Amino acid sequence: MTDIVQRGLYFEEFELGARYLHRPGRTATEADNVLFTTLTMNTQALHLDAAFAGAERPFGQRLMNSMWTLSTMVGSSVAQLTQGTLVAQLGLSDITFPHPVFHGDTLYTESVITDKRLSSSRPGQGIVTIAHTGRNQDGVIVATATRVALMHCMLEGE
Repeated sequence: MTDIVQRGLYFEEFELGARYLHRPGRTATEADNVLFTTLTMNTQALHLDAAFAGAERPFGQRLMNSMWTLSTMVGSSVAQLTQGTLVAQLGLSDITFPHPVFHGDTLYTESVITDKRLSSSRPGQGIVTIAHTGRNQDGVIVATATRVALMHCMLEGE
């Protein structure tokens, strides 16, 4: 019998231009929104107050906290890309939220490897740039972010 342990990719396994489709998607719930919003001390009424958000235009309802969307989008990539092979997240940039996420929407994430290079200061590690895109159940882009990650190499001397 062969044991297979789920893990992320080592630096050498990342292929430039490869697109990873992370499944399953994650359906946003009211509980997710309230819990995340209150845990992070974000008192924005657009997330918590149905009467206020219902009166506001143009959405007419509460919005999912955009930081929940970002966190869930990046988190959905972990099992496939970085589980156990990540040294550190170096940064996030180019973050956009072009369309709102509402309770009941399902977030699907895809990631494209846009750059990679061996670290010049950390032997046995490499830097990978990942472009994440989040789409709702209708295929509408709801979030994008560029993530730079420091990854272990398969071979110590790489």
